[in-house]
Amino acid sequence: MTSLILHHYPMSPFSQKIRTMLGYANVQWLSVITREMPPRPLLERLTGGYRKIPVAQIGADIFCDTRTIAAEIARMAGRPGLALENCSADAQAYVKKVDLQVFFACLTVSGTGTLLRKVRQSMSWPDIARFAWDRINIGRKAAVRAVPPHKARAYVQAHLADAEQRLTQDFLFGAHPTHADFSTWHSLWFVRELAESPLVNPYPRTMAWMDRMKAFGEGHAQPLTAEQALEIARNATPRAIPPEFMTDPMVGKLVRIAPSDYGQVPAEGVLVGVTPSQWILAREEAGLGTLHVHFPRDGFLVTAC
Repeated sequence: MTSLILHHYPMSPFSQKIRTMLGYANVQWLSVITREMPPRPLLERLTGGYRKIPVAQIGADIFCDTRTIAAEIARMAGRPGLALENCSADAQAYVKKVDLQVFFACLTVSGTGTLLRKVRQSMSWPDIARFAWDRINIGRKAAVRAVPPHKARAYVQAHLADAEQRLTQDFLFGAHPTHADFSTWHSLWFVRELAESPLVNPYPRTMAWMDRMKAFGEGHAQPLTAEQALEIARNATPRAIPPEFMTDPMVGKLVRIAPSDYGQVPAEGVLVGVTPSQWILAREEAGLGTLHVHFPRDGFLVTAC
């Protein structure tokens, strides 16, 4: 089986969501460390400009957004609950809230001295300045509005109280983890593990749940360079698309696909597949050949060129 390649950086919360999922699924994977912000010229050759992290790759198939990556891990590991589309409607609505409003509120309350020291150890001062300016620009252009800073702490505490109430079993929606657990984990990982904030401490069930999530580890990763990842894509062919996913009237048209919330940089290509949960875009990249880039249908907009 072709290994999953994850393009990520260590302090990325959404990357941690996937790294922990890979640990739970006991999957072997290849790790490409990328920059915290654009430009990422080698990765952009694979994605066509999509700017969010993480990105996953299996040969010449590229997966943008944690929802499509999670669906691949679910398929590879035989754990359907990791794919958001296999979760209950209640769990899907919960994830939508956690991945946006709760995530941004957790970032706001995590400005501890410990976090600042860790950022300084991993990035130069010029890169810290560029990173801050990049995130400010993302916020200005976003179609969603974060919880106001003065309300963020109370918002996170309400989220923690809700999690505490849900955790009557080992995980948020039952005896086994689902996509909802990993979505909740990555924001609270940023608060407790990275910022080392005591905000979670008054919630014993949530603390114990976090310990269970942390114990999954991050799977079996081997380092890979971005150049090696491009070589893998160059020597691969995108996997076949089943005929039933090629009947949408947009298939065959030149389109742009972009997130509808934030980081709204489009990728352009020919739409070659539409599944119940994904858009599949074919791109021709000089020196690499044909690539299929996968996006979630929910939260992404498709427009004809």
